[in-house]
Amino acid sequence: MKGISIWLKAFRLRTLPLALSATFLGSFLGYADQKFIWGVFIFGTLTTLFLQILSNLANDYGDAKKGTDNEHRLGPLRVTQSGLVSRQKMRLMIAIFMVLSLASGTLLIRTGMGNARALSYVVFFLLGFSAIFAAIKYTIGRRPYGYVGFGDIMVFIYFGILGVVGTYFLHTQSFHLSILLPASSVGMLSVGVLNLNNLRDHENDAVNGKNTLVVRMGVPWAKAYHFVLLFTAFLLGLAYTIIHYESAIQLMFLLSLPLLASDINMVMKNTVPVELNAELKKLAIATLLFSVSFGLGLIL
Repeated sequence: MKGISIWLKAFRLRTLPLALSATFLGSFLGYADQKFIWGVFIFGTLTTLFLQILSNLANDYGDAKKGTDNEHRLGPLRVTQSGLVSRQKMRLMIAIFMVLSLASGTLLIRTGMGNARALSYVVFFLLGFSAIFAAIKYTIGRRPYGYVGFGDIMVFIYFGILGVVGTYFLHTQSFHLSILLPASSVGMLSVGVLNLNNLRDHENDAVNGKNTLVVRMGVPWAKAYHFVLLFTAFLLGLAYTIIHYESAIQLMFLLSLPLLASDINMVMKNTVPVELNAELKKLAIATLLFSVSFGLGLIL
């Protein structure tokens, strides 16, 4: 493999639609309230992409260092474990994306906050630093949270609540409680993607001390958990629509329902973990479709 191809493999491009879901939905919600800032949308999109790639690189490095990525792993090729990229080069690339995330995040905050009070800037910068820290700490360090079963809650917070609400606030300088409904929907769908990943790798994870929520609860409960995540995500989106109902076009997000139902059916019937690989990409795309169709339903 050539250098660029190797790094594109390390970036895991198929995960990027998932990263865009929160920024897109937060921006659509702002636009629906007639408050939209192009700079927030552009820098928000760049920041989430940089953070997602940073997380993927850190995961590649951390799992390789701990021995979790090995010949028994069922997922796509990992470039550090396979020797295509040295640990030193991977650490350098992680540092590069830390800088890119920080730079883009700074421009995002500056664009969205404008002349806001200093305290508001401090809060958003702290949230930005915490997002960078969370992206790295998932598998790197002495006690990474991904190895003790806290990955799901962190994904829900950063890919759902903070991603959607934070983007909306930067557009509008406002917040209302009902925004938490679609934000939670995106968060739960994002957790669903992580749950698929953990279901696929649960046997190898258990052997190597990566105690994900799937390892802790067992496969049958993890499948039930997957159903609850996706079904609740749909219900919360429906609840927001009912609260703010104006026309039937707001039900456009139902376009994503067949994909979500298909994913649930596949997970429930699955007995060969490696077959879940294809579902990861499908659910990431379904999550983006949910966000875009939900947002378009609000503004059309």
